[in-house]
Amino acid sequence: MFRFNKPALVAGAIAALALVPAASAAPPAAGDLNPPPPDDYTCKPVGAGTICTVERHESKIAELQPELVCGSGADAFNIYDNGDVSSRFTRRYDADGNLTVRVNHEVWTNAFWSNPLTGKTVPYTQRQTTTTQLIVPGDFGSAVETMTGQNIYTDPATHKKVLRSAGRTVFGPDGLEFSAGQQWFVDLFENSDTSVLDPVCAALS
Repeated sequence: MFRFNKPALVAGAIAALALVPAASAAPPAAGDLNPPPPDDYTCKPVGAGTICTVERHESKIAELQPELVCGSGADAFNIYDNGDVSSRFTRRYDADGNLTVRVNHEVWTNAFWSNPLTGKTVPYTQRQTTTTQLIVPGDFGSAVETMTGQNIYTDPATHKKVLRSAGRTVFGPDGLEFSAGQQWFVDLFENSDTSVLDPVCAALS
């Protein structure tokens, strides 16, 4: 998932002169980048390319998670998400102005899942880095996304860990390519194992 650029070996005056046009060429303006970054990004030239960054802060208050359902029938309820998330986004563009890598570092604080029917909550911690590499620069259809970090839920009554993700996953254009470590969302959404939610559902019931 990492791109290594081998430096060219330059020998003689002719090779040195050949580098001058590339080194002096101005990188594309932000409006010419493909795809263009959102308006709140700050962009600057770096080497032969462009780097764009932004920091964002968001608060979620009782945000419905329709895909997270506990129980069945009349006893079923949805989980709601709460918390503050701080994100640092970075985009790297090549000399042609095409996006090659997008990175998001995020940290959740004051975070918890809740069941408004009972008023119960399950707090969690989360730190995650998501790196999206475009195998074909500028084309999200070629994206390979790597996620690393951890996400841990604790029953406030028993202080036991009731749900956990820790490790590394890789998703390609055709879906999951690699998974290492304990990943509840892979078990739930890729393997359709709804039982992974049972301990946290019990804590919210």
